[in-house]
Amino acid sequence: MQLSAQTLEAPVPAPNQNPPVGSSAWDKACASASFNNYWVEFTWNFPLVNSDNEFILELSDATGDFSSPVELARDDQNNTNFTFFFEFALPTDTRGEGYRMRVRSTSPAITGDVSAPYPMYYRDFDAAILISPDGNGTIPPGGAIEICDGAAVTLAPHNVPGAYSYQYTWYRSGSPISGEKSHQLVVSTAGMYQVEIDYGACSTAGGGTLSNIIDVTTATSQGIAINPPAKTALCSGETEVLNANISGMGYTYTWYKDGSAITSPTVDDDSYTVDASVSGFEGDYQVQIEGSGICLERSAAVTMTNAGNFTVTRDNDANMVVLPGQTTTLSVSTDASSPTYQWYRDGNPVAGATSSSIIVDETETGVYFARVSLSGGSCTSTSVDSDTTTVVVPDSLEVVIDYASTYTACENTSIVLEVSTINALDSGGTRTDVTSSLLASMTYQWQQDGANVGGATSSSISLADISENGSYTLDGSIGSYNTTSNALSVQLLVNETLTINSTSLISCNSSEDITIDTPTDLTGETFDWFRDGVNLNTTEPSIDVTQPGTYQLVLQRNGCPLPSNEIVITPLDPDLITIDPAGVVVFPEGGSRTVTASGGESYRWFDINNVEIATTASVNFTEEGTYAVTAIIGNCEVTRTVEVEYLDTFRVPNVITVNGDGINDQWILPNSYSNKADVNVIIYNDKGEEILNQFDYNNSWPESSMSFPRQNMVFFYKIRNASEVLKQGTITIIR
Repeated sequence: MQLSAQTLEAPVPAPNQNPPVGSSAWDKACASASFNNYWVEFTWNFPLVNSDNEFILELSDATGDFSSPVELARDDQNNTNFTFFFEFALPTDTRGEGYRMRVRSTSPAITGDVSAPYPMYYRDFDAAILISPDGNGTIPPGGAIEICDGAAVTLAPHNVPGAYSYQYTWYRSGSPISGEKSHQLVVSTAGMYQVEIDYGACSTAGGGTLSNIIDVTTATSQGIAINPPAKTALCSGETEVLNANISGMGYTYTWYKDGSAITSPTVDDDSYTVDASVSGFEGDYQVQIEGSGICLERSAAVTMTNAGNFTVTRDNDANMVVLPGQTTTLSVSTDASSPTYQWYRDGNPVAGATSSSIIVDETETGVYFARVSLSGGSCTSTSVDSDTTTVVVPDSLEVVIDYASTYTACENTSIVLEVSTINALDSGGTRTDVTSSLLASMTYQWQQDGANVGGATSSSISLADISENGSYTLDGSIGSYNTTSNALSVQLLVNETLTINSTSLISCNSSEDITIDTPTDLTGETFDWFRDGVNLNTTEPSIDVTQPGTYQLVLQRNGCPLPSNEIVITPLDPDLITIDPAGVVVFPEGGSRTVTASGGESYRWFDINNVEIATTASVNFTEEGTYAVTAIIGNCEVTRTVEVEYLDTFRVPNVITVNGDGINDQWILPNSYSNKADVNVIIYNDKGEEILNQFDYNNSWPESSMSFPRQNMVFFYKIRNASEVLKQGTITIIR
């Protein structure tokens, strides 16, 4: 007779399986970071599933669709129990009213019935929401927003991560706004607005996420402006009155200059006087009005300028050199209208010097500036002096050279030297910086260790080879002036990579040498070996080491140390080698189990006769016995023993008959659970009361003195070790 296929019933909510037993089953799942633990009861029927079967609890989407189910839990320990419990936690993205569950088996592959729909929410955000315009994070003062002339403002949360992924309930003046579920709300109607996350059946009364209030009011624009003034360019001492285009309405006015308030809010203060005698009067002026039923509104700016305000720019350097027999020209430029000019030397007017430039020879040294005045218009008394120029005839010149960029001896592999300063020195040694005047005009010659460098005749020199190391100076000349610069030392690091290699990076023990060497020929070279920065004081081109540490070779190149790469030798850590599964490997006789070693570079597996059976990381065992694996790490070997046993397939009985006939009168456990000092057997009655709690259980329950007043009494059992529950189920007593 062929047996019918298994039937997998729909899972149903169950009470919490942890004490107190007997609590009510859940009707909705409302999880959070502080609670996310749920149980369902699952029933299936005969025939038995296969021994390698797993039962998998699955969750639909929020509409009950199983197109892409989510696995909640799986169980391979209840293939002989027709009723048992699944424990699960909600995924953190669960939010909806119509989730369903089902169970499927893997061997045979059967999909069970679908449960009723349940509200399920993971309340991952459970704090007060903060809302602001466009969710920009800035809550307006007092939480108030004014919108004008039918405009709108968009409100959105700014403290909810992934705000767009939630459903919301928006409120206006305490009443829900129908159909508004988005994380944004466009508001054009006055009212007091709030929002909370819609967690459906799991929402908290009063709103655990209820936001702050944004009070939106509406108003009408008045079109405030400043009437065009008679003049916007004022001379010193002049005034101009600015008038608002709206007056006599009882509104409050505030006047602004360059965006800052210059008056206090004052009723009917509809005019402001600009006084050009006040320093800094120039700027952009605005007026702002406010009042009942009108918008807080600020006008466009009116720009007031200084009619006598113009600039004078010196066209030459601050310090100029006049060489014997030569002249130099000083000049200025200005944006003034119809300007006049007068040049001054050492504070005195220069006769006839009334143009924008002046020519100076070697007899006319001193400090010069030009005074520019307006020749017409309303501000004719205004004049502006240019910056000064110092004209000198040097007694001698000084050239200063420097490194063009950051330089450290024996670290740089290249460097540029350049003229940094040219000073004109008078007879008393006073320096005047004339670099910009003479840098391009002088003739140069670079010298290395006192000898001219061929072709090096510009104001800079680029060095990039260790053959160019030395002391550098620069000869500079112009006309009858000749000078030699300061000296700069250059010591470049050779552009070379020094590499060291090691036969291993792991020290197995203190008796095994590791060799560190270099492909670089060290014959005739000066070098040092270091461990952890300490010189090993050896002159050997290679070293044999047994101690862990950081090793490096330093070679002297042209007076500069050239360091190699670092090699770190670490001691062997046997705990790096792990076996999965750990402990005794158990599987049913006739079956198999794969064991995987990790942490090594290669592996060798041996049976009890020391015969090599594999060289891979994983081995599939089909026979019980004692095996060993040797893992190789560098030059080191670590050996682990693996015990393989057949599974005791004797089942835990769920029915016993206490009729005294000597057959099935006691609850007999398989050897893997009974008489084990580290296995704890616990039995509860139907009230959840513990009636047996025993380690090293000896198959003696129930004792002959026990009485069972009812037929088919049901007890609950749990078998566990120190870290997990090994088996649990029911025992039915038949008299």
